[in-house]
Amino acid sequence: MRYEGRLYRPPSEADALIVQATIGCSWNHCTYCDMYRDKTFRVRPLAETLEDIDRTGAAVGHEVEKLFVADGDALVLPMDHWLPILAHAKKAFANLRRVSCYAMARNVLAKTDDELRALREAGLSLLYIGPESGDDVTLKKIAKGDDAAAHVEAARRAHAAGMELSVIALLGIAMDRSEEHARKTAELVTKMDPEYFSALTVTVVPDTPLDRLAKKGRFEVPPIPALLGELRTMVDEARPTSALFRTNHASNYLPLGGRLPRDRERIVGVIDAALAGKVPLRRESMRGL
Repeated sequence: MRYEGRLYRPPSEADALIVQATIGCSWNHCTYCDMYRDKTFRVRPLAETLEDIDRTGAAVGHEVEKLFVADGDALVLPMDHWLPILAHAKKAFANLRRVSCYAMARNVLAKTDDELRALREAGLSLLYIGPESGDDVTLKKIAKGDDAAAHVEAARRAHAAGMELSVIALLGIAMDRSEEHARKTAELVTKMDPEYFSALTVTVVPDTPLDRLAKKGRFEVPPIPALLGELRTMVDEARPTSALFRTNHASNYLPLGGRLPRDRERIVGVIDAALAGKVPLRRESMRGL
């Protein structure tokens, strides 16, 4: 498998094969993110992608059960790339049970309902979407590119096509709108109704727009109690039908897991205990991206 530059995938795809069908991110404006700033977005030649899949399949095809299609928002790929990729993957990996990718709301909305259904039928079953916040003011400040309503509509259409969603929130990104961020994010999670919900904690990465704002005194990562307070509000107020919840990303101070709404009271109780100093937090030296 050939790769260009740094690769990123969700924690839950640690055991997945990664195929790089796009290089970079088609949006690449989010103020907090440096994941693809060293790349100029382009769609990788289809022949190269298919060759990588076929070669890997010939070598270790029986070992691959999960496939993650990179880079940043691979759903942007046109259908005449997606369908051959999915077809080759199904043929190359006999035990394949899941294909997933990162997506922006706009990627979903750019596809027709028929196209989304065709992707699902061909094997694309899970989309990772990071609205980060449900607060439109915050979304505009961080240059997310899509508002809360767009994320709700994208979720509705993806679900209608039979796809599952993993929704990602970003603790601490709103700074002076912490309460609005937490409550609106809980509201957005309720409306998007994902199968998976996770939270990360904002990190000021050097040479990003957020880093430049921080150096000018216009952004500061909130103190730990405020971060945990946002997390508590999101967990307490979100009402997905049944979502697997995780804060196992290395950026977080408090790793948590459970299912919402079933485990809401237990998770809120752990957060309250952490706020009271009764539960140890992840040491700063153990945190990362």
